[in-house]
Amino acid sequence: MTSTTVTSTTKKPGGARVHVQRFGTFLSNMVMPNIPAFIAWGFITALFISTGWLQNTGWDINGILGGFGEQSKIGWQGAMTTLAQDDNGNVSVLYTGLVSPMITYLLPLLIANTGGRMVYGVRGGVVGSIATMGVIVGSTIPMFIGAMIMGPLGAYLMKQVDRLWENKIKAGFEMLVNNFSAGILGMLLAIGAFFGIAPIVEWLSSVLGGAVNWLVSAHLLPLASILIEPGKVLFLNNAINHGVLTPLGVEQAQQTGKSILFLLEANPGPGFGILIAYSIFGLGIARASAPGAALIQFVGGIHEIYFPYVLMKPMIIIAAILGGMTGIAINVTFGSGLRAPASPGSIIAVLLQTPGDSFVGVILSVIGAAAVSFIVASIILRASRKRDLAAGNAGDLSAAVAQTEANKGKSSSVLEGLVNEGEHDAGDAQGDGTDRLVRNIVFACDAGMGSSAMGASVLRNKIKKAGVEGVTVSNQAIANLDGTADLVITQRELTDRAKGQSPDSVHVSVDNFMNSPKYDEVVDLVKNQQGATATEDATK
Repeated sequence: MTSTTVTSTTKKPGGARVHVQRFGTFLSNMVMPNIPAFIAWGFITALFISTGWLQNTGWDINGILGGFGEQSKIGWQGAMTTLAQDDNGNVSVLYTGLVSPMITYLLPLLIANTGGRMVYGVRGGVVGSIATMGVIVGSTIPMFIGAMIMGPLGAYLMKQVDRLWENKIKAGFEMLVNNFSAGILGMLLAIGAFFGIAPIVEWLSSVLGGAVNWLVSAHLLPLASILIEPGKVLFLNNAINHGVLTPLGVEQAQQTGKSILFLLEANPGPGFGILIAYSIFGLGIARASAPGAALIQFVGGIHEIYFPYVLMKPMIIIAAILGGMTGIAINVTFGSGLRAPASPGSIIAVLLQTPGDSFVGVILSVIGAAAVSFIVASIILRASRKRDLAAGNAGDLSAAVAQTEANKGKSSSVLEGLVNEGEHDAGDAQGDGTDRLVRNIVFACDAGMGSSAMGASVLRNKIKKAGVEGVTVSNQAIANLDGTADLVITQRELTDRAKGQSPDSVHVSVDNFMNSPKYDEVVDLVKNQQGATATEDATK
């Protein structure tokens, strides 16, 4: 087993890549916690609009409610009519009843509140929501972009205002000052947003929407994969999907009932094809782990799991780009799309959000994207196979270790330690692994949900099997790290950001959350620490 590298630097990492990731994560973190609301809106739209699955203009509301008595019937009729009623008096959850208020008010306000909380807690969320009402009322389109601006901006300004009289308020007047300052600032921001921000955001949304429509009409939308796929691999997938494509897609879906934009990033085909190629033509640990990763990516919807396979051989990004372009081209040809965001990007979530007239196009887009990425990735892997085998450190050694472990029928930390010297998947450990007692381990990823939850589950099982007690393993977003974690595990590309958030923690970076050899090192470290602590207590 390799030793843990000790570093004493406390410099906060920087660099353009980290700043871009941080900004993208901030945008996506405003949307991702509210994805259930988007999904609920998508299902309501699918079920009850005039072309929905359960739309029925022949409902006999009197017959349905006849058994409830006259007063109950009148009450229920009033409630249903308030909920929604079309021009002919047919009871149905139509555009003007439930769908429109949700997309106009609920979803933007949820985003604004989340963004405000991220900046300044509950107080920031309240002021950000008040300010967002200005852009909502002052525009004729759903104000997702406006909410992503006004929510954090209102919270930030509230924070600065509070600093003006911090520790200067006389005892007994705190609540009065706090409530009135937030109310007055919220009022001013709402008015300012109504007259100033709403027209600008509406213009910007029309420009972005026009650009997307132009790409579609010019049959150039598949070129978007040239930017989307590399951005995903650099862990900007959530920022691209939820920060940019989801707001535009929701506006488009409101008008047409579906949007192709929901599938630009969420299509599981490109990643699935790459992982199947690695399963057949890969080497060593990459080949051994790819089948399980393919299942998790395709069914579980955790796209981050295939990013390390691309990073270990950057040429594979060509397969992802061409696969993504293929999927988009098929959807453009069939005019297919989704009703609402598919989150996570699982084939199950994708199909659940597919309208009836788009099933053929969506399914073919997934199959086509997977087929193209598989073919291109296979060609690249086959072409470089001899070179990788000749390199030794990334090829035949890892293959030999994988074969030996297969023959033994179990994993070996000693054999994996051999691979750690040259295998890219081994990751590296950074931090003071000997002085700090590890009791709180946190897996951190961009959103704190998919890939980090999977990694935490894997390590939790390893710790349990090792008989280690008193150690908690959890997962959270990098932005939420508060420095209390003893040990933080992140994917290699995200480690710099994690160090900036929690500089005093031990930081371990891995390339694959699913089966990194570093997990055994962490388990051994914790066991050794507990053994040393027990010995110390016994000698006292």
